[in-house]
Amino acid sequence: MRIVVLAGGIGGARFLRGLKQAAPGADVTVIGNTGDDIHLFGLKVCPDLDTVMYTLGGGIDEEQGWGREDESFRVKEELAAYGVGPEWFGLGDRDFATHIVRTQMLAAGYPLSAVTEALCARWKPGVRLLPMSDDRVETHVAVTLDGERRVVHFQEYWVRLRASVDAEAVVPVGAEQAKPGPGVLEAIAAADVILFPPSNPVVSVGTILAVPGIREAIAEAGVPVVGLSPIVGGAPVRGMADKVLAAVGVEATASAVARHYGSGLLDGWLVDSVDASVVDEVEAAGIRCRAVPLMMTDTDATAEMARAALALAEEVRA
Repeated sequence: MRIVVLAGGIGGARFLRGLKQAAPGADVTVIGNTGDDIHLFGLKVCPDLDTVMYTLGGGIDEEQGWGREDESFRVKEELAAYGVGPEWFGLGDRDFATHIVRTQMLAAGYPLSAVTEALCARWKPGVRLLPMSDDRVETHVAVTLDGERRVVHFQEYWVRLRASVDAEAVVPVGAEQAKPGPGVLEAIAAADVILFPPSNPVVSVGTILAVPGIREAIAEAGVPVVGLSPIVGGAPVRGMADKVLAAVGVEATASAVARHYGSGLLDGWLVDSVDASVVDEVEAAGIRCRAVPLMMTDTDATAEMARAALALAEEVRA
């Protein structure tokens, strides 16, 4: 079975770990969000790609869900002593090595897709990890701070501001001019199943879909496309999905997110058991829907979620 997964950071990475357990023989291709990418300390940082790579490769800080395990922050402390910021973004010493290698390879002329493949040669994540694009795309968020409307990088909105102010607009800068990365459209065309994990529908999966050609390729793939709701009981399981959904005019409910993706893209949608009452509403929108437990409490629970998604895909196919 050839499975394509559109993945953001922590939620996507943890879902992939469960998927690998649920379908150990599957050929899994991950299209990773690069809209969270940022340049810090002269280095190219790719948070979502690295979170997938570290999680599946066994090097993630399990408690945080991002960064390296057994990390130290001496380089960051020394930079701060020189007055070099930003201090709000915590790159650890081990993590710095990944960004140094990436930046050196990019400077030597290698595209991000080739760099990601080289980094994965060390971590062996057990999936094919493809950046959504080799072109530069950065998600920016419009906010009002101290009475002044301004635009900040998504990382600043989430890490420094902790999503404490309303997101007034979310813009994937550069997405309209970007091209799908090497292998992305080919993987979609060859897929047997396409999955949207419980990643942020606006700044993770939504940013991937904003790259011209990707949404269209998925809609025209002719295979089941199944998503899992990141909203449980009217609130995001993790992160600030409610804030960015509001910025694009979508309610923070499992049914509203399904309708946001739309029946032209989604064939199936899983909601949590607590949201079973919205199944009929989602199906009325032309999307087959089932209610199952969607809390990724451990890998076994996540594997059950993945099995449910694959089962719904087979139901759609039949």
